[in-house]
Amino acid sequence: MICFGSTLSGQPKFPRPISGDETGFVPIFDGDSLHNWEGDPTYWRVEDDMIIGEVTPETILKRNSFLIWRGGFPGDFELKLEYRISEGGNSGINYRSVEIQDTPYALKGYQFDIDGKGRWTGQNYEERGRKFLALRGQLTQIATDGEPTVFGSLGEKEELFEFIKKDDWNECHLIVRGTTLVHIINGHVMSVVIDNDLANPKKEGLLGVQVHTGPPMTIKYRNIRIKE
Repeated sequence: MICFGSTLSGQPKFPRPISGDETGFVPIFDGDSLHNWEGDPTYWRVEDDMIIGEVTPETILKRNSFLIWRGGFPGDFELKLEYRISEGGNSGINYRSVEIQDTPYALKGYQFDIDGKGRWTGQNYEERGRKFLALRGQLTQIATDGEPTVFGSLGEKEELFEFIKKDDWNECHLIVRGTTLVHIINGHVMSVVIDNDLANPKKEGLLGVQVHTGPPMTIKYRNIRIKE
């Protein structure tokens, strides 16, 4: 049993008022520290009530690196947060993930993809695994042999991109129930995966946020809360 109510060491701070139904949601970032989070301090810090992941010209990555939440191993849950990413940035929210042995701060698992140009944002990508499970606008079902099939449309990829704010704050909402994985941005469903693969899916696992290989970038997260 995950006890989300005990994850914070003080009164949580929300730099922006939260709207909508928050029943059952518990903050897992206190706005002041990385309590219950673990990552490489070269890339992660807390500033102005935000978690900031930054890659500079002096700290270019050779592999993706994650800030990992150590407060539990969520299985069926909802996660809400706000993000803001630089134009050339690449990040993501990993869930139901496992750590890679002998590779610090590396995760394998489902990812709510985020990038500054909007090419991949909202899709479901399995880090170090089966890769593209559903692109933005797709409703897919993964068969018992691990192959995803598109069997529904949520809208055109570029039309859905219009709901994603550039160089501004966006609200992510992740809904995970059994084999169904739903990615939502600013109230619009971006992708849905029904994962019936017998070999690969994880029923629970770690949460984490990512800084990616490539050019210098900045990703900011705030108002992170979870509902079991």
